[in-house]
Amino acid sequence: MNILVVDDEPLARARLRRLIEAVPGRYCVGEAVDGVQAVEQCRRLSPDVVLLDIGMPGPDGLATARALADLPRPPAVVFVTAHGEFALDAFETGAVHYLLKPVSAQRLEQALARVTVSEPELRVHGTGCQRRVALSDVLYLRAEAKYVTVHCQDDEWLMEDSLARLAEQYAPALLRIHRAVLVNTRHVVALQRTNDGRLWVQLHGLSEPLPVSRRLATAVQRTLHGV
Repeated sequence: MNILVVDDEPLARARLRRLIEAVPGRYCVGEAVDGVQAVEQCRRLSPDVVLLDIGMPGPDGLATARALADLPRPPAVVFVTAHGEFALDAFETGAVHYLLKPVSAQRLEQALARVTVSEPELRVHGTGCQRRVALSDVLYLRAEAKYVTVHCQDDEWLMEDSLARLAEQYAPALLRIHRAVLVNTRHVVALQRTNDGRLWVQLHGLSEPLPVSRRLATAVQRTLHGV
């Protein structure tokens, strides 16, 4: 379980990091000192859980939790605060737990045990509707104009995002095979080479293979070796 610690007090962040790293399977992947930095770190690191203070400069913890809920892959939020009066508001943001400082190792582990690490999802939209699509259901993504088209087994959806960010956030699940294409490696069934030396990726459930650019051929072969 990857955890981001958000608190404007250095000693509070250090204590939580020590408590986290004392438990096998729990990893503190980063720290943030305010709400703005917390959102930026979550976009970059995609933590499973955020331990979030409420009283911080700039956006407070409640506003930050609402912003985190709008991310493509929102983390679970556990509030860790000295302010007991905000518990009801905190749970209305979707938080899974509310801990009062000082936090013991036992209470922190009990809170983290409530968190179920869910499968990554992409926030997509179609004609007049929005939804979340499980990353495992995505075959490949193609950049087209200012949108990314998400190709699933039976549907296509749009995202306003960049392939570069998606590739970074969801590596190694998503692999770039072309300047404009990412494939989901779990759906790769074969890597084929044609007589002209070009490489093609065959995906399960897709009738036609996808071409691999010559520039990326070596990297794709290395990643998919044995697939």
